[in-house]
Amino acid sequence: MADTKVLLGEIGRPHGVRGLVHVRSFTAEPEGLTAYGPLTDESGTRRFALELLTADLARIEGVQDRDAAARLTGTKLYALRDALPPTEDPEEFYLSDLEGLPAFTEDGASLGRVRAVEDHGAGAFLVLEGPPERLVPFTRASVPVVDLAAGRIVVAPPAEVVVEGEEGA
Repeated sequence: MADTKVLLGEIGRPHGVRGLVHVRSFTAEPEGLTAYGPLTDESGTRRFALELLTADLARIEGVQDRDAAARLTGTKLYALRDALPPTEDPEEFYLSDLEGLPAFTEDGASLGRVRAVEDHGAGAFLVLEGPPERLVPFTRASVPVVDLAAGRIVVAPPAEVVVEGEEGA
């Protein structure tokens, strides 16, 4: 988990001519975006030191003009998982903690590993490695058990998710 990155925000369009950018924070409070030190891009090769001016407007160190700001539009901002605070409740976890965990049906059949947790606005879903690759809604009904201590999850796939070996698959 030491090098696992967690998506905390995204750089939006430029604001004005002096290099300011709009930012979208995925943290509980917008100021959480800058609470964990410099952020990186997805590859981890480029670092960004942000100064939030408002909840959705930031200055990025080294970005001086609109053109430089425009080139960053759409850049996703990540922090290392180890830089984030631990969860206080055993029922709480970071979605990135699920990545890599093996997934099993309620009967114990393997469904593969969680390759990713994605959310495109309608709620999070798990991407389970294949073959075949499966997309499972991340709801209590579809994922009744998340056991981080044991390093596994239990999935009760909805009827729309085909499981090999089941009737009609």
